[in-house]
Amino acid sequence: MPAFSSALRSDDPPLLTTWSAATPQRGYALATRLYPWFGWAAVVLCTLGLFVGLVLAPTDPHQHEHYRIAFIHTPALWLSVAIYFATAIAAGCSLARRQRFLSMFASALAPTGAMFAFLALWTGSLWGKPIWGTWWIWETRLTAELLVLFLFLGYIALQEAIDDARRADRASGLLALVGAFGLPLLYFSIIHWSAMYGNAPRGLAAPGNPIITMGLLLMGLGLFAYTVAATLARLRNVILKRERNSEWVARNFGARS
Repeated sequence: MPAFSSALRSDDPPLLTTWSAATPQRGYALATRLYPWFGWAAVVLCTLGLFVGLVLAPTDPHQHEHYRIAFIHTPALWLSVAIYFATAIAAGCSLARRQRFLSMFASALAPTGAMFAFLALWTGSLWGKPIWGTWWIWETRLTAELLVLFLFLGYIALQEAIDDARRADRASGLLALVGAFGLPLLYFSIIHWSAMYGNAPRGLAAPGNPIITMGLLLMGLGLFAYTVAATLARLRNVILKRERNSEWVARNFGARS
């Protein structure tokens, strides 16, 4: 396989100077250059975050050691919601501007968002068990996160179920946009519903402490770097799969399939 830079000709314009100039070929080039750097940044930042969270952070007198799961749960929850809205924005821009690259980017983002949504729910149940005495309760944050997971799974299912990539992008993009507009309404509906039928006996929250805050921020940055690395690595595969019959793929990666 040739070096990635050879995927572009010497007279091609600079990589992704603007989103309007984004093309699969330039996107592949940029993703290949950047994803190793973000991968190493994720390793360093997550290692520091876990060291702060598991070694330096003090024991909480009320939650004891159970709260330490927040160093995974809280950043995973933050990122799952942020990735969902980023997926919806990319899919919406793709629909509005007929930009194939943005739809590829959205489809590369969604699996990582689904993974973080599942991770937030799983660790939330593990954290809630000693606090609430049960694995699950219809607590506002966890219930909203369950809806985010369902939206991600719906988006991915539409992408996989429809053979035509353009139709799949339109259907999944519309679902992502509906979810993006509907999620705030659903969130406040859950708060209203919880107020009517009873709240959780105690919310899941990490204790207020500068060391704990630093650990959460380090883990958040580390998982963000992982998100970028995983998305860029997956984007390369999505681009090659959809562009397998194009001239630039045949020129750089062999005969057309």
